[in-house]
Amino acid sequence: MAYMTDRKRAQGLGSAKEGTHHFWSMQISSVALVVLVPLFVFTFGPMLGEPHAEVVAYFARPFPAIVAALTLTVGFMHFKNGVQVLIEDYSDGFTRKALLVATICLSYAAAATGLFALARIAL
Repeated sequence: MAYMTDRKRAQGLGSAKEGTHHFWSMQISSVALVVLVPLFVFTFGPMLGEPHAEVVAYFARPFPAIVAALTLTVGFMHFKNGVQVLIEDYSDGFTRKALLVATICLSYAAAATGLFALARIAL
């Protein structure tokens, strides 16, 4: 039987001191996506079904390319943070670490692939 105070038992099990930052980054990216997604839909939508040359010419203009790049970047970072919260809440141990590394790598790889494809079209 150990004679420890309540504080000694709880020490080291408290907050990671990152919850507020994570919460605010999710809130800011949510607000950014509220603006970016409709802009993306209205800039990308007219190009659906158009010939390749017309789409390339359209995305060579700065505004549609910037809107698409911002939507891709903010969207995948919001995805990364959201999935990270889910994994931290519902898994533990080695599984948590492996899933976090996998989803972070997937998020950055998908964002980089999208931005690369957009750069190839726009430039």
